[in-house]
Order: sequence, then C-alpha cells, then structure tokens
Amino acid sequence: MATAQAETTIPTGAWKSDPVHSNVGFSVKHMVVGTFRGSFTDFDVTLANEDGEPRLYGAVGVASVDVRDENLKGHLLSPEFFDAERTPEITFTSSAIRAEGEDLVVEGDLTIKDTTKHVEARGSIVGPAQDVAGGERLGIDLETKVDRTEFGLKWNAPTPSGGVAVQNEVTLSVHLELAKEE
Repeated sequence: MATAQAETTIPTGAWKSDPVHSNVGFSVKHMVVGTFRGSFTDFDVTLANEDGEPRLYGAVGVASVDVRDENLKGHLLSPEFFDAERTPEITFTSSAIRAEGEDLVVEGDLTIKDTTKHVEARGSIVGPAQDVAGGERLGIDLETKVDRTEFGLKWNAPTPSGGVAVQNEVTLSVHLELAKEE
C-alpha cells in the first residue's frame, strides 16, 4: 500500500501512458442544467524524470473525440469547435511539476486550436507499484478548468430560459496509468 510520502514523490525514469487503463476527458455545463462529458480515445502521454526535473508531455488526436452522437461529433470536429482538419492535435508540455502536501501540481502550456495558454492542474500521484507482469506502474490523476473561448472554441446558442447552450468553463480531467519504460 502506498504511503502519503510515496504519493507525493515523482519517481525517476521514463513512463508511458497505458491507453487501455487511462482516460483523457472533459466536462462542461450544458443547457444550464446538465453536465456534458466527452473524452478522447487517441492520446499519448509521457512522464520523464531523468535528471531530477520531471516533465509531462501529452498529445491528443482531436479526431478521436468520443461522444454518444455522430452529429455532435461532427460539430465538435468542425471549425466552430476543434477544427480537426486544420488543428488535428491538442498538446500539453509541463514547465513545472511539484508536490504540495499530498497534492500533485502540474503547470504547463496547453495548446488547443493553435492557441497556447499556461494552465495549472492539480491532482494526485500514486506509486510506483509492481504490476502482475513484473513491470512498474504509476497512477496520475489531474484536473484543471479552462475557458474554452480563450482557445477559439466560441460557438454557442441562447436558450429560451435566458442561459446559453454551452458554458465557457470546461473541466479537463486526465486519469493516467503509466508503465515504466525499460
């Protein structure tokens, strides 16, 4: 069992995301009353800590956006949202990773639709722990909130009750199981 000390330590080495046991998603208030959730199925995340300066790198294939309606997926891939044809990737590169108590804090540059903004994500790190095949695994959960309009995702529509179809604040959630590279 991991201790609080182990949960706030960033291990050395190179770690790659396991796409089967990881998730990259988003949620946003929809039609004033609900929370809409989506995710991406094509992503690659690496944590490298070879020299005591840990770095987290991630890339998401925009075309892999996963929602429960093909028409909505088409809308999200259009220029009104992600513009997948012209900007096929969302990327993140950390500039600082640190432990604050039991929290993991990751700062860095998030690029969506050719716009880069500095963000801070907070969450946890657990491990490393040995897996059933004798390898090492690490768990990282992170969350941040961004204003989608700052990244050029500006489409919206008024609702009859006076609100809007999609709120500007979007929660980005990353749940990673990383395997140590040999």
